[in-house]
Amino acid sequence: MKMRLAIPILFALLVVCPTRAAFADAARDELAPSGHLRVAIAMSSLGGPFWSAKDTAGKPTGVPVDLGKEMARRLGVPVDYVMYENSGQITDAAAKGEWDVTFVPVDAERAKKLAFGPIYNVADATYIVRAGSPIQSAEQLDQPGVKVAAVANTTTMRGAARVLKNTTVVGYQSVDEIVRLLTKGEIDAFANLRDQLVPLSTRIPGSRVLPGAFQQTKTAIAVPLGRPSALAYAIAFLEDAKTGGFLRRSLDDHGLKDTPI
Repeated sequence: MKMRLAIPILFALLVVCPTRAAFADAARDELAPSGHLRVAIAMSSLGGPFWSAKDTAGKPTGVPVDLGKEMARRLGVPVDYVMYENSGQITDAAAKGEWDVTFVPVDAERAKKLAFGPIYNVADATYIVRAGSPIQSAEQLDQPGVKVAAVANTTTMRGAARVLKNTTVVGYQSVDEIVRLLTKGEIDAFANLRDQLVPLSTRIPGSRVLPGAFQQTKTAIAVPLGRPSALAYAIAFLEDAKTGGFLRRSLDDHGLKDTPI
């Protein structure tokens, strides 16, 4: 009886393993053509499920960093991190061959340059207003003369620009630059994700995060266009990271225990 059971199991392994190995080989050729998996990450001191930061030794840390490292481990290649100031810069670099995989917010404009896999985080986008501001709502924010900042060429900036009809949303390259302007009171508000703005409000006494949200921002794994094997592997990897617990552990390790998948 044991021999009868072992034969079909052995046959299944012989059939499946070469297929799986061929899939991994094709994915490796497209995902890591340089022999290294180059992971594009956007840097910000505020952290969160999308942004990465640097630790005390100057090394990148964050949820995208963990995901990239684990993907490289499974592919059997070294990992390199390619750092950018924002997701717009990552998107613009997609066709230049600078990186192989990334984790960025999804929108229609960005989908013209990137192929997206599964979403792993959904977050509300809103505004934080400077200390001393009389503004209590997004409606009060939408008036001439109010200075609203956002990270340039991002999903959040495009969303804020769509809903704010009477003021101009000004784009800056880095989150840290906008934080400095907000701290000095040189801008009235900063459009960003609530999970970044709430901890930021504790660093800037008197600042306030406005209620409500002007959009939901969805972050997903992505690869440059024209890499079908890379995309298939990225989809399978992130689904497994979600269901297998790796993503949950990474979020928890970075202080995001209340962040749902």
